[in-house]
Amino acid sequence: MFSRRLMTSRRKPSHEPVIDPLRRDIMRTVRRTNTGPEIDVRRLLHALGLRFRLHRSNLSGTPDIVLAKYRTVIFVNGCFWHRHKGCPKATTPKVRQEFWKKKFDDNVERDLLNEAALRKYGWSVLKIWQCEIRNRDELCNKLAAHFRIKK
Repeated sequence: MFSRRLMTSRRKPSHEPVIDPLRRDIMRTVRRTNTGPEIDVRRLLHALGLRFRLHRSNLSGTPDIVLAKYRTVIFVNGCFWHRHKGCPKATTPKVRQEFWKKKFDDNVERDLLNEAALRKYGWSVLKIWQCEIRNRDELCNKLAAHFRIKK
């Protein structure tokens, strides 16, 4: 009547958390590099006449953008993942809140350690938040001021 395959179920060991399949699929689509906000920041930098390298893995935290001439790295952070304080995008999922709290706390701690390591070796660190990119003029002014460029 039933195939043997259907009758024998493979259950996950009880110590592994059960993950919502929909959320798992959504999280798989989240990119680490070349995100939309990151590309927008690159376009602004390029329009200001700045040249840069991407994702240098030999630097702590693998910065999104590296401007070696200015000894500056730029991290383009998502408000959700890196917990932008006061931002409406920095929400916490209702399911498995203790898991998410630990994950977010680890992200924030890792960001601070990476930033401290870069500063220790003489790098200037800029953080650009996902929500800051909406106001391009303000962001362009911020970048121009940091690099002392007249627009």
